[in-house]
Amino acid sequence: MDVSTTDEFPIGAPASRHLRTPVDLRTAVPDARRATVVPSANGPATRRSHNTSDPQVLRRRVRRFLGGIRAWMVVLPTDAVLLWMPALWTPQQIRAHTALALLSLALVTNGGRYRARLHLSMLDELPSLLGKLLTAAAIVATVIALRHEQESVTTFLVNVSFAMGLVVVGRVITTWLIGFSRRRRVTAHRVVLIGGGPLAAELAHILRGNPSYGLLPVGFVDDDRHCVAEVVLPHLGTTFSLDAAVLRERADVLLVADGGFAERDLLDIVRTPVCHPCDLLVVPRMHHFHTQTGIADHIGSIPVMRIRTPNLSGPARMIKRVFDVSVAAVLLLAVLPVIAVCALAVRIEGGSGVIFRQVRVGRDGKYFSCLKLRSMRPSDDGDAAAAWSSAIRQRTGPVGAFLRRTSLDELPQLWNILRGDMTLVGPRPERPHFVEQFSAKYDRYAHRHRVQAGLTGLAQVSGLRGDTSIADRARFDNYYIEHWTLWLDIKIILRTISEVVFAKGR
Repeated sequence: MDVSTTDEFPIGAPASRHLRTPVDLRTAVPDARRATVVPSANGPATRRSHNTSDPQVLRRRVRRFLGGIRAWMVVLPTDAVLLWMPALWTPQQIRAHTALALLSLALVTNGGRYRARLHLSMLDELPSLLGKLLTAAAIVATVIALRHEQESVTTFLVNVSFAMGLVVVGRVITTWLIGFSRRRRVTAHRVVLIGGGPLAAELAHILRGNPSYGLLPVGFVDDDRHCVAEVVLPHLGTTFSLDAAVLRERADVLLVADGGFAERDLLDIVRTPVCHPCDLLVVPRMHHFHTQTGIADHIGSIPVMRIRTPNLSGPARMIKRVFDVSVAAVLLLAVLPVIAVCALAVRIEGGSGVIFRQVRVGRDGKYFSCLKLRSMRPSDDGDAAAAWSSAIRQRTGPVGAFLRRTSLDELPQLWNILRGDMTLVGPRPERPHFVEQFSAKYDRYAHRHRVQAGLTGLAQVSGLRGDTSIADRARFDNYYIEHWTLWLDIKIILRTISEVVFAKGR
């Protein structure tokens, strides 16, 4: 029982040995209860039954079913039930304990997937777990107190104390179950190591001898031809054949160790569509130093960091979209009078053509029409598409300068958000001419287009607006994509409001 994004596979031989040429079993074996012909030394061949009554078949099916169970399927429901249990004898507080359970789960998972630690230890997790439970309890108790229900607060806190004790007992049991599943190799995630140096060899030796980590190394990739790890694991090819190795070995975990590979190339290699679903573990370069960030995990005495996978897809993207539509709709209604006043001022200063439409590059390189209040008037469409802002600033009047400094010229982009062209927070969209130019010149600039363009972004609230470093913007935008959380969006929006109110812009 552990976390993974793929199914479990047979343990022992490499997965490639289990691959067979596709066969239509309905025509090859007409009997629904298929049989295999087995030569017999004493006479004609006998037939070995594969029907569901065979104990070995049943055991394999049970093992396969248990291997598909993940830690979050056991730990999180157990926590929720135990936190909610006091509602059985205090039904008048059923809503409070329901809120406590939901809020606690959100804090325990940090808004993402729950992953069991490699080194299982309830004592290591206990301080963090109790801190999050107390935080959730304090929030719910504060709400109860604000409703002037002092007696209810006392009852709730007593029940929370009891529930927290149950959760600790439940965690002891679920941790033991996860460890038992790993030790029996029911849970064994197939691992491809990146690097074949001495450290990789040591990791492979530890993991093969200690199934309690829940990892089964199946090979390594490295650009060097002769590696130390070859005495322990098969060499699956170079780092650029990582996709093929993951598919062939059916791996769902990547472990970056030491070896002859370029770290810069590794950034792109491990973020391909094939490798994206895999958990990514990295051994720090200076692994002899102990980290104090978060709960440290380790394999043997070697520290391991679990790297966050960019999760602006699937359910996370849906959550972000719902948040975008809800906030953008409210903001658009609230700022309509502001937009009307700004539009009138633009009309008085520069004549007709209040709304300015310009082609910008969005998610996956797709073009869309970006809306703005006109703050300057270019000489022609070609000038607008290929002129940098600092080169045309002289055509900006007082109204336009104010709109650009306060970012009020970008308010019509709230409509772009409702249409689905943009998002509230993300990399700022650029014109096709500059996207092509910057992608060729600046490292990982094109990676910004993995997500939708944003009305505001981390780079903009970090002082990178107007005529500032494109390389720095690309770094900030990629950092945002790879560390996205809903709370990060909220922080950037609050900082953007401060930028607008105090006119810290261009």
